Amino acid sequence: MLEDIPKSRIAYLRRTGPYGEANGVQMESFTSWAGANGLLRADSTILGIARDDPARTPPRDCRYDTCLVLPDDAEVRHPEVLQTRLVGGRHAVLTAAHTSVGLASAWADLFGGLTALGLTFDSTRPVLERYRPCMLAQHLCEICVPVL
Repeated sequence: MLEDIPKSRIAYLRRTGPYGEANGVQMESFTSWAGANGLLRADSTILGIARDDPARTPPRDCRYDTCLVLPDDAEVRHPEVLQTRLVGGRHAVLTAAHTSVGLASAWADLFGGLTALGLTFDSTRPVLERYRPCMLAQHLCEICVPVL
């Protein structure tokens, strides 16, 4: 499925180190903080952004951002939580099982699937793991790949 993801204001917490279980721990901590501060709602969108390709970047230097899409009027007050704007744009969206095996499988097949659909990966924008409460209740998430 193709989707135009809108530009968004996001709050994020960055972790540097090998991708894996620590990303999930950070996600839990970040969403707990967001909920306790009135930023997490039933219709919120949480994003995970792997900023580096682990095939090209040493694991100790890989960056992972846990993000929350914010309404324009939301105030964020935490010394470690930063804010920026998500560029948005056209994305190929793949639904995956929200498990370590499901996500690993989706990531492994991702770029070959784009080629089969005649789509080109836009490496100037990050791939997004998108988590919405309605999907998480079904143990699903989405991987949103920027395409040209």
